[in-house]
Amino acid sequence: MPEGHRARRRFSQNFLHDPHYVERIVAAIAPHTGQHIVEIGPGLGVLTEKLVAGAGRIQCVEIDRDLAARLRERFTPHELTVIEADALEVDWASLARAASPLRIVGNLPYHISTPLLFALLPAAAQIADQHFMLQREVVDRMVAPPGGKDYGRLSVTLQMRYRMTKLFDVPPGAFTPAPQVTSSVVRMQPRPVDQLPDVDFAAIERVVAAAFGQRRKTLRNALAALVNEASIRAAGVDPGARAETLPVGSFVALAKQAIAQTGSSDR
Repeated sequence: MPEGHRARRRFSQNFLHDPHYVERIVAAIAPHTGQHIVEIGPGLGVLTEKLVAGAGRIQCVEIDRDLAARLRERFTPHELTVIEADALEVDWASLARAASPLRIVGNLPYHISTPLLFALLPAAAQIADQHFMLQREVVDRMVAPPGGKDYGRLSVTLQMRYRMTKLFDVPPGAFTPAPQVTSSVVRMQPRPVDQLPDVDFAAIERVVAAAFGQRRKTLRNALAALVNEASIRAAGVDPGARAETLPVGSFVALAKQAIAQTGSSDR
Protein backbone atom coordinates (compact mmCIF):
# COMPACT_ATOMS: atom_id res chain seq x y z
CA MET A 1 0.00 0.00 0.00
CA PRO A 2 1.45 3.41 -0.93
CA GLU A 3 2.89 5.54 1.80
CA GLY A 4 0.39 7.92 3.34
CA HIS A 5 -2.75 6.08 2.25
CA ARG A 6 -4.91 4.04 4.58
CA ALA A 7 -7.88 2.03 3.42
CA ARG A 8 -11.01 4.02 4.23
CA ARG A 9 -13.79 2.02 5.81
CA ARG A 10 -16.48 4.45 4.66
CA PHE A 11 -15.58 3.57 1.06
CA SER A 12 -15.32 -0.19 1.78
CA GLN A 13 -11.75 -0.17 0.49
CA ASN A 14 -10.09 -3.58 0.14
CA PHE A 15 -7.27 -3.47 -2.39
CA LEU A 16 -6.53 -6.48 -4.57
CA HIS A 17 -2.81 -7.26 -4.48
CA ASP A 18 -2.39 -10.95 -5.36
CA PRO A 19 -0.77 -11.17 -8.86
CA HIS A 20 -2.38 -14.55 -9.53
CA TYR A 21 -5.91 -13.20 -9.22
CA VAL A 22 -5.05 -9.97 -11.01
CA GLU A 23 -3.91 -12.03 -13.99
CA ARG A 24 -7.01 -14.25 -13.86
CA ILE A 25 -9.30 -11.23 -13.88
CA VAL A 26 -7.42 -9.59 -16.74
CA ALA A 27 -7.52 -12.84 -18.71
CA ALA A 28 -11.29 -13.02 -18.21
CA ILE A 29 -11.74 -9.43 -19.40
CA ALA A 30 -9.22 -9.74 -22.27
CA PRO A 31 -8.88 -5.99 -22.98
CA HIS A 32 -7.89 -4.95 -26.50
CA THR A 33 -6.89 -1.72 -28.20
CA GLY A 34 -9.81 0.43 -29.23
CA GLN A 35 -12.27 -0.93 -26.68
CA HIS A 36 -14.09 1.55 -24.43
CA ILE A 37 -13.41 0.36 -20.88
CA VAL A 38 -14.51 1.98 -17.62
CA GLU A 39 -13.14 0.67 -14.34
CA ILE A 40 -15.15 1.33 -11.19
CA GLY A 41 -13.10 1.76 -8.01
CA PRO A 42 -9.56 1.38 -9.38
CA GLY A 43 -8.06 1.97 -5.93
CA LEU A 44 -4.29 1.54 -6.10
CA GLY A 45 -4.34 0.90 -9.84
CA VAL A 46 -3.16 -2.73 -9.83
CA LEU A 47 -5.84 -3.83 -12.26
CA THR A 48 -5.84 -0.44 -13.98
CA GLU A 49 -2.25 -0.92 -15.09
CA LYS A 50 -3.11 -4.19 -16.84
CA LEU A 51 -6.23 -2.75 -18.46
CA VAL A 52 -4.28 0.23 -19.81
CA ALA A 53 -1.61 -2.11 -21.14
CA GLY A 54 -4.25 -4.11 -23.01
CA ALA A 55 -6.58 -1.37 -24.22
CA GLY A 56 -4.14 1.53 -24.47
CA ARG A 57 -6.56 3.96 -22.87
CA ILE A 58 -9.39 3.57 -20.35
CA GLN A 59 -11.60 5.60 -18.04
CA CYS A 60 -12.14 5.04 -14.33
CA VAL A 61 -14.54 6.19 -11.62
CA GLU A 62 -12.91 6.84 -8.23
CA ILE A 63 -14.66 8.47 -5.27
CA ASP A 64 -11.55 8.84 -3.08
CA ARG A 65 -9.89 12.14 -4.05
CA ASP A 66 -6.49 11.05 -2.69
CA LEU A 67 -6.53 7.91 -4.81
CA ALA A 68 -7.80 9.88 -7.80
CA ALA A 69 -4.82 12.22 -7.46
CA ARG A 70 -2.40 9.30 -7.26
CA LEU A 71 -3.90 7.77 -10.39
CA ARG A 72 -3.47 11.05 -12.27
CA GLU A 73 0.17 11.12 -11.22
CA ARG A 74 0.78 7.50 -12.18
CA PHE A 75 -0.92 7.51 -15.59
CA THR A 76 -0.89 10.08 -18.36
CA PRO A 77 -4.17 11.70 -19.50
CA HIS A 78 -3.80 9.75 -22.75
CA GLU A 79 -3.75 6.48 -20.78
CA LEU A 80 -6.37 7.17 -18.11
CA THR A 81 -9.29 9.54 -17.73
CA VAL A 82 -10.22 9.80 -14.06
CA ILE A 83 -13.86 10.55 -13.26
CA GLU A 84 -13.78 11.64 -9.63
CA ALA A 85 -17.29 10.75 -8.49
CA ASP A 86 -19.55 8.35 -6.63
CA ALA A 87 -20.34 5.51 -9.05
CA LEU A 88 -23.97 5.64 -7.91
CA GLU A 89 -24.24 9.23 -9.14
CA VAL A 90 -22.66 8.72 -12.56
CA ASP A 91 -25.02 9.06 -15.53
CA TRP A 92 -24.19 5.64 -16.94
CA ALA A 93 -26.66 5.86 -19.80
CA SER A 94 -25.07 9.08 -21.10
CA LEU A 95 -21.56 7.72 -20.58
CA ALA A 96 -22.42 4.56 -22.49
CA ARG A 97 -24.02 6.48 -25.36
CA ALA A 98 -20.86 8.59 -25.68
CA ALA A 99 -18.57 5.53 -25.96
CA SER A 100 -20.65 2.60 -27.14
CA PRO A 101 -20.29 -0.29 -26.72
CA LEU A 102 -18.93 0.16 -23.22
CA ARG A 103 -17.11 -2.48 -21.18
CA ILE A 104 -17.40 -1.97 -17.42
CA VAL A 105 -15.16 -3.66 -14.86
CA GLY A 106 -14.47 -3.24 -11.19
CA ASN A 107 -13.99 -4.47 -7.67
CA LEU A 108 -17.29 -3.15 -6.36
CA PRO A 109 -17.54 -1.88 -2.77
CA TYR A 110 -19.81 -4.29 -0.94
CA HIS A 111 -22.12 -1.62 0.45
CA ILE A 112 -23.08 -0.23 -2.98
CA SER A 113 -22.92 -3.37 -5.12
CA THR A 114 -26.65 -4.13 -5.41
CA PRO A 115 -27.78 -0.48 -5.90
CA LEU A 116 -25.07 -0.04 -8.54
CA LEU A 117 -26.16 -3.15 -10.44
CA PHE A 118 -29.67 -1.69 -10.66
CA ALA A 119 -28.28 1.75 -11.59
CA LEU A 120 -26.47 0.22 -14.58
CA LEU A 121 -29.59 -1.47 -15.99
CA PRO A 122 -30.81 1.55 -18.05
CA ALA A 123 -27.46 1.60 -19.90
CA ALA A 124 -27.47 -2.12 -20.76
CA ALA A 125 -28.32 -1.59 -24.43
CA GLN A 126 -25.04 0.32 -24.92
CA ILE A 127 -22.87 -2.06 -22.87
CA ALA A 128 -20.86 -4.93 -24.33
CA ASP A 129 -20.20 -6.65 -21.01
CA GLN A 130 -19.55 -6.16 -17.31
CA HIS A 131 -16.96 -7.96 -15.18
CA PHE A 132 -17.33 -7.37 -11.47
CA MET A 133 -15.80 -8.69 -8.29
CA LEU A 134 -18.36 -8.74 -5.51
CA GLN A 135 -19.09 -10.51 -2.27
CA ARG A 136 -19.60 -14.21 -3.07
CA GLU A 137 -23.05 -14.28 -1.48
CA VAL A 138 -24.20 -11.51 -3.82
CA VAL A 139 -22.84 -13.27 -6.91
CA ASP A 140 -24.52 -16.50 -5.82
CA ARG A 141 -27.82 -14.60 -5.71
CA MET A 142 -27.18 -13.02 -9.10
CA VAL A 143 -26.69 -16.36 -10.87
CA ALA A 144 -29.04 -18.53 -8.76
CA PRO A 145 -31.51 -20.82 -10.57
CA PRO A 146 -35.12 -21.12 -9.40
CA GLY A 147 -35.88 -23.30 -6.41
CA GLY A 148 -33.28 -22.26 -3.84
CA LYS A 149 -32.92 -19.69 -1.09
CA ASP A 150 -30.50 -17.58 -3.17
CA TYR A 151 -33.05 -17.08 -5.95
CA GLY A 152 -34.89 -13.80 -5.56
CA ARG A 153 -35.62 -10.36 -6.95
CA LEU A 154 -31.97 -9.71 -7.82
CA SER A 155 -31.69 -13.04 -9.66
CA VAL A 156 -34.80 -12.51 -11.77
CA THR A 157 -34.18 -8.85 -12.60
CA LEU A 158 -30.58 -9.35 -13.71
CA GLN A 159 -31.07 -12.67 -15.50
CA MET A 160 -33.90 -11.12 -17.50
CA ARG A 161 -31.49 -8.52 -18.92
CA TYR A 162 -28.11 -10.31 -18.88
CA ARG A 163 -26.49 -13.65 -19.48
CA MET A 164 -24.83 -14.29 -16.13
CA THR A 165 -21.70 -16.35 -15.54
CA LYS A 166 -19.91 -16.84 -12.24
CA LEU A 167 -16.21 -17.20 -13.13
CA PHE A 168 -14.23 -17.92 -9.94
CA ASP A 169 -13.84 -17.10 -6.24
CA VAL A 170 -11.18 -14.81 -4.76
CA PRO A 171 -10.10 -15.48 -1.15
CA PRO A 172 -9.83 -12.75 1.51
CA GLY A 173 -6.03 -13.04 1.57
CA ALA A 174 -5.83 -11.65 -1.97
CA PHE A 175 -6.75 -8.22 -0.58
CA THR A 176 -5.23 -5.61 1.70
CA PRO A 177 -6.78 -5.24 4.20
CA ALA A 178 -8.33 -8.70 4.03
CA PRO A 179 -12.16 -8.59 4.08
CA GLN A 180 -14.10 -11.00 6.27
CA VAL A 181 -15.78 -12.61 3.28
CA THR A 182 -14.83 -14.42 0.09
CA SER A 183 -15.34 -12.56 -3.18
CA SER A 184 -16.37 -13.84 -6.62
CA VAL A 185 -15.91 -12.59 -10.16
CA VAL A 186 -18.99 -12.51 -12.38
CA ARG A 187 -19.46 -11.81 -16.09
CA MET A 188 -22.64 -10.03 -17.22
CA GLN A 189 -23.43 -9.90 -20.95
CA PRO A 190 -26.52 -7.88 -21.96
CA ARG A 191 -29.00 -9.93 -23.92
CA PRO A 192 -29.64 -8.85 -27.53
CA VAL A 193 -32.77 -6.76 -28.02
CA ASP A 194 -34.54 -9.61 -29.82
CA GLN A 195 -34.10 -11.80 -26.72
CA LEU A 196 -35.68 -9.31 -24.32
CA PRO A 197 -39.23 -9.69 -22.99
CA ASP A 198 -41.83 -7.96 -25.16
CA VAL A 199 -43.37 -6.24 -22.16
CA ASP A 200 -42.61 -3.11 -20.16
CA PHE A 201 -39.78 -3.78 -17.68
CA ALA A 202 -41.47 -1.56 -15.10
CA ALA A 203 -44.49 -3.88 -15.13
CA ILE A 204 -42.24 -6.91 -14.67
CA GLU A 205 -40.44 -5.20 -11.81
CA ARG A 206 -43.73 -4.54 -10.01
CA VAL A 207 -44.67 -8.19 -10.27
CA VAL A 208 -41.22 -9.41 -9.18
CA ALA A 209 -41.09 -6.99 -6.22
CA ALA A 210 -44.55 -8.04 -5.04
CA ALA A 211 -43.88 -11.75 -5.53
CA PHE A 212 -40.70 -11.70 -3.47
CA GLY A 213 -41.88 -9.06 -1.00
CA GLN A 214 -43.01 -11.78 1.39
CA ARG A 215 -41.37 -14.98 0.23
CA ARG A 216 -43.49 -17.29 2.37
CA LYS A 217 -46.73 -16.14 0.73
CA THR A 218 -48.21 -17.98 -2.21
CA LEU A 219 -48.50 -16.04 -5.45
CA ARG A 220 -52.27 -15.96 -4.97
CA ASN A 221 -51.74 -13.77 -1.90
CA ALA A 222 -48.52 -11.96 -2.81
CA LEU A 223 -49.87 -10.74 -6.16
CA ALA A 224 -53.44 -10.04 -5.08
CA ALA A 225 -53.07 -6.29 -5.65
CA LEU A 226 -51.75 -6.75 -9.19
CA VAL A 227 -53.32 -9.83 -10.73
CA ASN A 228 -56.20 -12.12 -9.77
CA GLU A 229 -56.13 -15.89 -9.48
CA ALA A 230 -57.69 -16.48 -12.86
CA SER A 231 -55.05 -14.34 -14.54
CA ILE A 232 -52.29 -16.15 -12.67
CA ARG A 233 -53.60 -19.42 -14.10
CA ALA A 234 -53.86 -17.81 -17.55
CA ALA A 235 -50.13 -17.10 -17.29
CA GLY A 236 -49.53 -20.81 -16.88
CA VAL A 237 -48.63 -20.44 -13.21
CA ASP A 238 -50.01 -22.27 -10.17
CA PRO A 239 -51.53 -19.64 -7.81
CA GLY A 240 -50.47 -21.81 -4.88
CA ALA A 241 -46.78 -21.69 -5.86
CA ARG A 242 -44.20 -19.41 -4.29
CA ALA A 243 -42.05 -16.91 -6.15
CA GLU A 244 -38.75 -18.76 -5.70
CA THR A 245 -40.04 -21.72 -7.74
CA LEU A 246 -40.76 -19.72 -10.91
CA PRO A 247 -38.41 -19.37 -13.89
CA VAL A 248 -37.81 -15.90 -15.30
CA GLY A 249 -40.25 -16.47 -18.15
CA SER A 250 -43.14 -16.96 -15.73
CA PHE A 251 -42.68 -13.47 -14.31
CA VAL A 252 -42.88 -12.08 -17.84
CA ALA A 253 -46.14 -13.98 -18.39
CA LEU A 254 -47.52 -12.70 -15.09
CA ALA A 255 -46.60 -9.12 -15.99
CA LYS A 256 -48.50 -9.46 -19.27
CA GLN A 257 -51.55 -10.68 -17.37
CA ALA A 258 -51.25 -7.79 -14.91
CA ILE A 259 -51.18 -5.32 -17.81
CA ALA A 260 -54.13 -7.00 -19.48
CA GLN A 261 -56.10 -6.93 -16.23
CA THR A 262 -55.59 -3.21 -15.69
CA GLY A 263 -55.78 -2.35 -19.39
CA SER A 264 -52.57 -0.31 -19.20
CA SER A 265 -48.84 -0.90 -19.16
CA ASP A 266 -48.27 2.40 -17.28
CA ARG A 267 -45.76 3.45 -19.91
